[in-house]
Amino acid sequence: MSAIKVSLRNVSKVYGDNPAASLALLRNGAGRDALFASTGSTAALDDVSLDIPDGGICVLMGLSGSGKSTLLRTINGLVAPSAGQVLVDGVDLAGMKQKQLQQVRRGGIGMVFQSFALLAHRNVIDNVCFGLEIAGVKRSERLQRASTALEQVGLHAHAQQFPHQLSGGMRQRVGLARALAVQPSLLLMDEAFSALDPLKRREMQDLLLSLQREQRRTIVFVSHDIEEALHIGDRIAIMHGGRLLQYATPRALLSNPADEHVRAFFQGVDTSRYLQATDLIDHEASATAAASSPATTAQANSPALAHVAAHAPLAELLPRLTDFRAPLAVRDASGATLGLITAASALRILSRSGARI
Repeated sequence: MSAIKVSLRNVSKVYGDNPAASLALLRNGAGRDALFASTGSTAALDDVSLDIPDGGICVLMGLSGSGKSTLLRTINGLVAPSAGQVLVDGVDLAGMKQKQLQQVRRGGIGMVFQSFALLAHRNVIDNVCFGLEIAGVKRSERLQRASTALEQVGLHAHAQQFPHQLSGGMRQRVGLARALAVQPSLLLMDEAFSALDPLKRREMQDLLLSLQREQRRTIVFVSHDIEEALHIGDRIAIMHGGRLLQYATPRALLSNPADEHVRAFFQGVDTSRYLQATDLIDHEASATAAASSPATTAQANSPALAHVAAHAPLAELLPRLTDFRAPLAVRDASGATLGLITAASALRILSRSGARI
């Protein structure tokens, strides 16, 4: 099991005159709207718990006002929770003194903003150096680290230019390089690519994934775009009204959305291209069949039974399901059978996910 980099435990954030009283109302079942109507307080976060594995990309998804950006800011201590704990590497941020928290932010946490947040009077390399300068790093070292970061994002040749001379995509690369220069183990990205046109946005997503393959770090990425979340996220946390609705892998969300609100995020998205054979296994039916008939288990493991690889895409599975009346056995790399897929079970799961086929 992967180590946990960030752990949020029952985190709530209330803005208002009496947070304690508001929290009590929330715990007694008052909703966000009812709380505001009775107290004038706003519940930005309501009892959110999740664990973010070390080296993974977690996307915080939700509409405007869902609490995703507030949640991101609790992770670097910019927002203090009204209740609950935020632990980074097992250390509770609330227990840190302000100076300790600043050191953690400057040395272990990088942040990339939607608005680029570049300093107009500084050239590219000096913008990238800025965080290192604040942290007290010597000029020779910060120039070297900034140069390395610019090479990583493909902007080394533009080191002496100024922000106004760059395109939006290039400015966002500078913002990313500035975060990378501090060599963070935790990278926080708040709607980092949303200001870019679709082509540049995809380009930046692919750059981020390429950098992640080279240098595994923990990334928490805020987005309101489900296509972006599916493309880059190892796990996705879907939020609504300050609450966490579901936290799972992209394919788990697609094959088994928790409720209609989660399912609604996938409307208009061709989710079928993300599904694989393992997502279409009818685990309940397979378990029932195995328990009631040992012969079924033997059949599933028979080399003669038609089978598919666990990672086989949906496009490969559908023709085979129509060609064979018998179920398809899903097997892992070692040849072990993980479960069975029938045409009926596949259709049930596809209908739940809203996939277009």
